[in-house]
Amino acid sequence: MHRPEKIVLASGNAAKICEIEDLFKSVQVEIVAQTELGISSVEETGQTFIENALLKARHAAESCGLPAMADDSGIAVDALDGNPGVRSARFAGIDASDEENLDLLLEIMAGVDDPKRGCGFHCAAVLVFAEDDRPPIVVESVWRGQLLRARRGDGGFGYDPIFLDLESNKTGAEMSREEKNTISHRGQAFRELRQQFLGMAG
Repeated sequence: MHRPEKIVLASGNAAKICEIEDLFKSVQVEIVAQTELGISSVEETGQTFIENALLKARHAAESCGLPAMADDSGIAVDALDGNPGVRSARFAGIDASDEENLDLLLEIMAGVDDPKRGCGFHCAAVLVFAEDDRPPIVVESVWRGQLLRARRGDGGFGYDPIFLDLESNKTGAEMSREEKNTISHRGQAFRELRQQFLGMAG
C-alpha cells in the first residue's frame, strides 16, 4: 500500500488543526483542512470516540475522494461515570461554547472532594482511505489528570484550563503547544498514527 501524498483533516477547530499539523510537519504529506475544501461537519451520532472519529473521516473522504484523518476526543470524569465523554463538545448544549461547557462541568463538580476529581482526556485518531478495500488505521490514547476548581492558564482550548497534569503540575492551558503535544492524549494518538502511516510503503 502506497502512502498518500495528500490527506484531508476532518476538523474545523483551528487550534486542533495547528496541533495536528505540528505533529506531522516532519512527514512528507500535504494536510488540508476540510473547511478549505468546502466540506461541512457531519453529525456525531456515535456512542464511542472511535465511532465518531470514523464518522467524521469517512464523511470527509467520501466528500472529496482523498484519504481523511480525524479524531474524536473528550474528557471523562471518574466521579461522573466517564461523562461528559463523547458529549464533551456539546455538554452544555448543541451549540455550546468551550466556556459554557467548562462552566457547567465546574458547577456539577463543585461539591466533589479533591481525591475524587480524577479524570482522563481520551482521543481516538483514525485515517481512512477513499478505497473501500483499505482498512482504516485506528489508535486510541488517554491522558490522565485531575480537575481543578477554577481555570489556570490562557492557552489551549476546551477543558484545558481546568485539566491538571499531575506530573508537571501544569494545566493543559499553561503548557506551550510543544509541551502539550509531547504528553497529551491527542499528541500520543497522532504520533502512533504517524508511525503507522510511515510504515506504509512509500
